Amino acid sequence: FGLVHTNSVALIANGITPQGYKKFSKTQKDPQGNEYTDEVLVEIPNKYGLKGEQISDARPSRDPLTSNPLILFTFNSEGGAAMGRLSGNNVGRSMAIILDGKLMSAPTLQEQITSNGQISGDFKMQEAATIANALLNPLKAPLEIEEEMSVEPSLGKDSVDSGKRAALYGVIAVAIFMLIYYWFAGIVANFALVLNLIILLGVMCYLDAALTLPGIAGIVLTIGMAIDANVLIFERIREELKSGKGIQGAVETGYARAFSTIIDANLTTLIVSVILMFMGTGPVKGFGVTLTVGICASMFTALVVTRLVFDLFKNYGADHGLRAIQQPKLNFMGFSKVAFITSWSMVIIGIGYGFYRGSDAMGIDFKGGDRVTIEFSNKKTETELRDTIKESLGATLANRAQIQYQSGGGSQERLQVTVNFGDGEKTFEALNTGFPDAEFKKVSQLRTGASISNEILQTATKSLLIALFAILVYVTFRYEFSFALGAILAIIHDILMTMGIFFLWGGELSAPVMAALLTIIGFSINDTIVIFDRIREDLKLGLPGTFTEIMNGAIAKTLSRTIITSETTLIAAGSLFFLGGGAIHSFAFILLAGVLTGTFSSIFIAGSLVLWRNKGEKPKLADETVITQHSISSSEA
Repeated sequence: FGLVHTNSVALIANGITPQGYKKFSKTQKDPQGNEYTDEVLVEIPNKYGLKGEQISDARPSRDPLTSNPLILFTFNSEGGAAMGRLSGNNVGRSMAIILDGKLMSAPTLQEQITSNGQISGDFKMQEAATIANALLNPLKAPLEIEEEMSVEPSLGKDSVDSGKRAALYGVIAVAIFMLIYYWFAGIVANFALVLNLIILLGVMCYLDAALTLPGIAGIVLTIGMAIDANVLIFERIREELKSGKGIQGAVETGYARAFSTIIDANLTTLIVSVILMFMGTGPVKGFGVTLTVGICASMFTALVVTRLVFDLFKNYGADHGLRAIQQPKLNFMGFSKVAFITSWSMVIIGIGYGFYRGSDAMGIDFKGGDRVTIEFSNKKTETELRDTIKESLGATLANRAQIQYQSGGGSQERLQVTVNFGDGEKTFEALNTGFPDAEFKKVSQLRTGASISNEILQTATKSLLIALFAILVYVTFRYEFSFALGAILAIIHDILMTMGIFFLWGGELSAPVMAALLTIIGFSINDTIVIFDRIREDLKLGLPGTFTEIMNGAIAKTLSRTIITSETTLIAAGSLFFLGGGAIHSFAFILLAGVLTGTFSSIFIAGSLVLWRNKGEKPKLADETVITQHSISSSEA
């Protein structure tokens, strides 16, 4: 911190820097996008003893009246006293905030500040977050670059265009599927889906949030959960129609019976997203924010908006498109032991192969290094490329280099070379010199130190453990401890199984891949809770039969919902995989594998543990208030 000279502008214009002051500058853009530079003379050091490390809290916020971005900050006792002296004697003067020798902001002191205050001005939310971070994390040493990226405009545009195209086609495909399967009810679901996405994107724009790969993961899961909530309702309505109710009674009962399922399924996922949002960093935090907003929007559109639409058209006698269905009678639990042993054997094989691959299974995000993406006219073999690197730079570098070709999202195939930290430039020069006929053109280079993503990995792991504990507590409270253990086991199974399949596929663990793995948690717990809720309902209804028979019946009753939700999520993820291009190829593969494993585990893994822990006997929740008949009365149409 430092006070700005009262005559700073004139002194700088005349090229004068008074003793005890130092000039700092900041490059900004005007509303038209033109760059300009602010320069100020700052008293160094300040004589009031105010230091950056005396700030105990700083965060971006918005003015409740104008919604303009601002920064809220709080000092500790020592800092509050120093700030009180500085601001009390200099009301009306500007105070500069300096980070690593660079001017971050120079707000005017409006009044004396002793403990907490706020910084307001003409800046965007992203700039407010940057300034808040600078206040909360003062540096005592100069910055060292841990990650650096350069991207040619053509590559960036290609990635953006392919991502938009894939997302759009995915939403359209899901909408067509719902329309064909449900007809009028599908139109209602599609309306809710579009409204859900509008709310989600609107909130993200309000927060000045950039759409990243983790954000796309959150949107894909949001699409799945938005459709799932509607499918839950529609399938319950179809069950009521099968029992002989008219459409009015079926709609009322269907919404009432689906309510607790939707709340439980969404709240358990919301627990995960909120923890990731507040504890995560980087891609983890971005995923948490997107998913949190998406869950809230999907609950609103499913429980409120679609009900209003149904009630409106019901009065006009519109064809709802919902027909009674027959439920399969299968002994799902009879396959549980075989499924359990087979799936965990596959987990051991996949994860074991990941350990066998060692550093090859870790992307540049986690082991550090340089990754160069190259366009070419004439393709060369991997052996030719590696031999050239070996001749120019030595066998050690050549042997450690990872060389692969991949699609860029369009028709242009690209060469990607990953080498040790700092060796990217000379590797490209060696290849360019060795193969002039290939006409190599470097379109991007990523240089990263492993420490950044290691921090992301540690934070994600810590967040995951806390989220699993929170789910354990919530499911125990709402259901029973064995149900909570089953849900946790299913989540762990899905993460490990998906990672194993990914390693066998040849994928590398990276920060975006981690975000996709977090998506699997949300899908897994959502899928599991839907089945658990039906088991709980049937137990409380006092249905006859053994616990195994009741579990088989509950799975059968929710099977159509499970298949439809999985299909729609697979459609969205498949669109990203086949149309999204190289930038999100691995990311989308994780989503595809995760949806399949999540569907499998919700049927065979989670329920199996509940059954085995209770030794085939009905758990205690079955001894609670038993309902011998439907508690929701509905009028017959």
